[in-house]
This record gives sequence, C-alpha cells and structure tokens, in this order.
Amino acid sequence: MADGTLVKTFDAYAARAQFPILSRTVNGKPLVYLDSAASAQKPRAVIDALTAAMEGSYANVHRGLHTLANETTEAFEAARESVARFLNAESPDNIVWTKGGTEAINLVANGIGLSIQPGDEIIVSQMEHHSNIVPWHLLRERRGAVLKWIPLLDDGSLDMAAYADVLGPRTRVVAVTHMSNVLGTINPVAEITRMAHAVGAKVLIDGCQGAVHGLPDVQAIGCDFYAFTGHKLYGPTGIGALYSTTKALEALPPYQGGGEMIETVEMDRVTYAKPPHRFEAGTPPILEAIGLGAAIEWLSQYDKAAIDAHERALYAHARARLDGVNWLKVIGEAEGKGAILTFTVEGAHAHDIAQVMDRYGVAVRAGLHCAEPLAKRFGLTSSARASFALYNTTEDADAFADALIKAREFFA
Repeated sequence: MADGTLVKTFDAYAARAQFPILSRTVNGKPLVYLDSAASAQKPRAVIDALTAAMEGSYANVHRGLHTLANETTEAFEAARESVARFLNAESPDNIVWTKGGTEAINLVANGIGLSIQPGDEIIVSQMEHHSNIVPWHLLRERRGAVLKWIPLLDDGSLDMAAYADVLGPRTRVVAVTHMSNVLGTINPVAEITRMAHAVGAKVLIDGCQGAVHGLPDVQAIGCDFYAFTGHKLYGPTGIGALYSTTKALEALPPYQGGGEMIETVEMDRVTYAKPPHRFEAGTPPILEAIGLGAAIEWLSQYDKAAIDAHERALYAHARARLDGVNWLKVIGEAEGKGAILTFTVEGAHAHDIAQVMDRYGVAVRAGLHCAEPLAKRFGLTSSARASFALYNTTEDADAFADALIKAREFFA
C-alpha cells in the first residue's frame, strides 16, 4: 500500500479499477487492452502525480534557490531513488535519466563507440528489438565493428551453445534483451553476463520488457548496463533510465553537451560533471521522471511474484481456450516465458485479424514488432500479438479468444 505494505494477494479487479481508461468502450464493446508490450496504460496514481506537479509545485530543477525549484528537485531526485530501489542499484548515482530505453542504449553505444576499433566484435541476439540492433549497426558502419549474432532455437530460446562459440577475444560488447517483446522468452541474463565478463566484454541488458514482468535485480545479474523505459512500466512516455555500474559509467564520455552536464565552461576549456549528471544535458524530463517515480511506487505495493503468476495464468487460460484449433500458430514456446502471445492465423493477414478484433473492443498489435531478424528467423512477414498486463482479467482472456475465433470465421 502507500505506506509500503506489500499486497501479497493480488486482486486484478481492484488494480484494474485504478486505470480510468479501462472503463471506456470501443466500437460499443468494453475495452480489452492487450497491447501493453507496446505501451501500458496509466493508473490514477501516475495521473494524479503529474497533475499535482504541474498544478502545485513546478519549476526547473537543480539550478534554483527558491521554494518551487527546491520542491521540484526533491521530487525529481526522489524518483531517481525509486528507480534505484526498483532495480536494486548500488546507489541513485548509478541511474541516468533518458527519454526512453532507446536513448539509453544509444548513450552506451555512442560512448563505447569512440574506442571501437575495426574488427572489434559486438554480440546481439536474433530476438532483439531494433532499438538494441540499430545503434550497434551504426558502429558497424562508422567504426568497422563486426556484429555477431546469437541464433534462436525453434522454441524461441537462445542457443547458449552457439553463444559460447561466438564469444572471443575481440568481443567488446554483448547486448541482449532480458525478455523478448515478441516471444516472451526470458533470457538467462546472469549467465550471459558471466560468460561475457570472462572474455573481458561489457554487457548491456535491454530491460524494457524484463523490468515490467520480472524482478530486475541488476546486482544479481551483474551487468554493466541495464536500460528500460517508463511507458511500458505504467509510467509516462518520454522517460526512461539507464543503470550502470560506477566503473562503467565513469569510463563513458559525455553523450550530449549543454547545461547541467558540466562543472565549468571557459573560452578554451570545459570540465564535465560526475555521473549521472554528466549524461543529462539540458532541462531533463522533470514531470515525466516524477510520473515514473509514482508508477514505480504504485507498482511496488504489489508482490511482483503474485502479478507474474496472474499474468501467466491469463496466458494459459487464453491458450487453453484455443487448444486444438488447427488454424492458429503460436510463435515462441520457450519454457518459463512471459505472458506474451504472438501468433499467425492461417488464411488471414495479421493486420486484418487485428482490425476485425478491434470491432469487438479487443486491442492487439500486428506487424513485425520492431524485430525483423526474429521475423525472418521464423519465416514471418507479419504476426499478431496479445500481451497481458496486471490489469487484465479472465474475462479479457475470454474476450480475446472469442474475438479471435470470430475474426478467423470472417476470413474463412
């Protein structure tokens, strides 16, 4: 609860009631929102925190001595502390504000990229989101880096034996997702990190899904960098965070130049602030950070294991409702996967399936899901995806199955 008491018995209906948008209808049907892997809805606690910050105590942070500036700075830095606790970071100083997971990964890639030499190797996996592929491609194009790929097994899990084979003395960075946004596969990131460190490589974990559905303990993982975004974690858009160890963060050069990230500026020299402020040039996303802090504090009242069990139960219920249908192909069956159901329907394009399901108020995503190498691995030109969140219910899972069956009938 708000006083820090954990709610061990998770009540999805009580949690759902805290999301105003979920009371609306779409096409005359109750909204069934199953697109949270793309962006989650916002609870009243986040909406109220943003409103209160704008209405009652807003100013720029760090630079002012007046009351509003001090109050806003306290709220802004309290949000950084919330992120540090959430990730089990060593200190709030290990948390850098970014505008999202994409910028966090680009920050690391740009910093490391300045020392990349031709032939240096960067390892990514076939299941990565484009945000954890394209920044490394830029280093391939600009610095002569070599991209090496961890292939996927047929069930959607990483081929860890192949990973061991591609690691070598030229490996500089291993960048992998904690949880696939398409397959729901949860990767053994602690083991991946251990193996990379054994050859002297740095490790970046894309936690944009893993931070939502898992227990992201960065010290237990042992990674050098962990990136996540706020809008998938029930917070606002335009805000994310990068965790880094003190050693790795201090080794990175500034990402952008401007106010806030400096100690002194003279006509012939400049000195930079210590991390994390070295990487936060200009006016930061103040309101968004406060909103993300509110989202994390709201989420932290619940037992994450109870939420995880609830989401997995919904996934299992939806699968059971569709058991035996011969026109459905599910993509990704790795053991222990999260509650993401990606699928194709025989005889119908995924875009058409999503549009018909929308007629019944059911929101799913269709396309390549910003993961083209993964789609190619499984021979897909498009797929549909239903992603379950803490506010979904058994009725939502039933509505999904009913709408999908009706959509299939429409195209049969």
